[in-house]
Amino acid sequence: LFADAEMLGTPDPELAATMGFSGFGKKARTFDLEAMFEQTRRTAVERSRKVLEAREREKEDQTEKEFRIPCTDSSVSASSATGPGSTLTEREAVCSESEDDSNEVSSGPSMQSQSSAKGPAEDTDDDDEGEFIGPPLPPGFKDSDDDNDNDDTEEEDNNPVKKIPDSHEITLQHGTKTVSALGLDPSGARLISGGYDYDVKFWDFAGMDASLQAFRSLQPCECHQIKSLQYSSTGDVILVVSGNSQAKVLDRDGFPVMECIKGDQYIVDMTNTKGHTAMLNSGCWHPKIKEEFLTCSNDGTVRTWDVNNEKKHKSVFKPRSVQGKRVIPTTCTYSRDGKLIAAGCQDGSIQIWDRNMSVHTKFHCRQAHASGTDTSCLTFSYDGTVLASRGGDDTLKIWDIRQFKKPLNSADGLPSFFPMTDCCFSPDDKILVTGTSVKKGGGSGKLFFFYRETFQKLYEIEVTDASVVRCLWHPKLNQIMVGTGNGLAKVYYDPVKSQRGAKLCVVKTKRKERQAETLTQDYIITPHALPMFREPRQRSTRKQLEKDRLDPMKSHKPEPPVAGAGRGGRVGTHGVTLSSYIVKNIALDKTDDSNPREAILRHAKEAEENPYWVAPAYAK
Repeated sequence: LFADAEMLGTPDPELAATMGFSGFGKKARTFDLEAMFEQTRRTAVERSRKVLEAREREKEDQTEKEFRIPCTDSSVSASSATGPGSTLTEREAVCSESEDDSNEVSSGPSMQSQSSAKGPAEDTDDDDEGEFIGPPLPPGFKDSDDDNDNDDTEEEDNNPVKKIPDSHEITLQHGTKTVSALGLDPSGARLISGGYDYDVKFWDFAGMDASLQAFRSLQPCECHQIKSLQYSSTGDVILVVSGNSQAKVLDRDGFPVMECIKGDQYIVDMTNTKGHTAMLNSGCWHPKIKEEFLTCSNDGTVRTWDVNNEKKHKSVFKPRSVQGKRVIPTTCTYSRDGKLIAAGCQDGSIQIWDRNMSVHTKFHCRQAHASGTDTSCLTFSYDGTVLASRGGDDTLKIWDIRQFKKPLNSADGLPSFFPMTDCCFSPDDKILVTGTSVKKGGGSGKLFFFYRETFQKLYEIEVTDASVVRCLWHPKLNQIMVGTGNGLAKVYYDPVKSQRGAKLCVVKTKRKERQAETLTQDYIITPHALPMFREPRQRSTRKQLEKDRLDPMKSHKPEPPVAGAGRGGRVGTHGVTLSSYIVKNIALDKTDDSNPREAILRHAKEAEENPYWVAPAYAK
């Protein structure tokens, strides 16, 4: 209709009214999209221009505020020099100058001092920017808290003893025998302990309460003492080295992942066997490659392994004595970058190989420790330049492997009775820690702290009245774990300097032990039973227990069995009749004291006078 109306032109209004089309003859509205887009674009441009202008204005205000104080100072000095009349002009001149040079670097007091020197009028403008509020501070004033903090940090730097976290301790009861292995995962959430009692226990700091109970205990290597435990660099698997010839790898929850193969002990050349043939001494993970680990054994070899291939070792390193004979490695480790492999041997030498070249040693020290003693630990510093060794000759030495002829420093008089006595570096690499052994009743085992640069003894902790075997200073937690000869694993920490770890479990109260639910009978659910037979539904076992405790019938303790003669109307254990008494005391007494020869010869005279069995038969 609209189209027809356009074609016909404007009709007579009377006709339109008669036909009932009041809007007859109006054109249809068309939408020009291009014009609309153009309009929108212009509006957006206009808005963004306004926002930019507002920002520029804010910046200008800010720079003006920044230079307001220098301006004030100059005006004051000018007024004192030239009198009050020229103050305004001088200030205007300086301000205009500062505005011109606002793009250049501002020379004058720092923002901190400006803000502290501002008056209250200017501070109210800067509230949003977090400036100081109130009158200006006195000229020599310093914030006391900041001052104390700085003093504390300076004091800590000057005195390394302050960094040792030993103000608090907790004791984890592993067992009764020596805790010979300790391991913490990289995050510091879980601790594992292993001992001479063949047990490996798992402790979860976040899950433990103040009762300090292990959440899992297992014997992964049957009846072999645990020599070493270590989490891999990612913390998902654990290497277990025990007294047998096969190292094991467990997952975080203690389930076996792989077991190394046992070698053929009848082959002379150890390179040709697929695994170790004698007792293991030590083992550790590669610091960078999460699938690779290292073990050393009494068969005179150090072997590297891959978790994904349990059928054969990756490579073999054979330490040799001065005469070129086989020598037993007692400890082994990787350098911090994983490129070097170090082993301490029974002839007192420390031998270091390039990980990729197993034939010849890269560094070698023949008389590192006394020959015939077990070097119990080798560990590299965090910066990788220094190697520390704990000898069975009661010494602790520190070496620069580039100048391997003599140690940088040495400490003696540190008795060690265990083939796995530890030493370790502090997280900041400035302190070296080791434990000492004691004979039974010979005093307390101690933890000694030495300054790395000078080997001066900084500090000592009396741990317990038994040897200190393992020590471990975790860099993330800043807590020291200690394994002792009497079955304890101790954790030393400081509430301020330490993170998480033992701090998580000491604050949790012990869980209340539930009463034994033996008194409550099983509740039988019968939804369709008649009302008279239906049992009332139990709301909670605790309430039911309390009710049963009050019921004299249900909570009646049964009579213990009667021992000896009967009493209280109850028959004794062996009855009350004569026959039962005789059975108990006489018939069961079978001891015959008579001489057997006399017992036979007693019938000799009678047999001779009145023969009955043998003589009549032969007479005929």
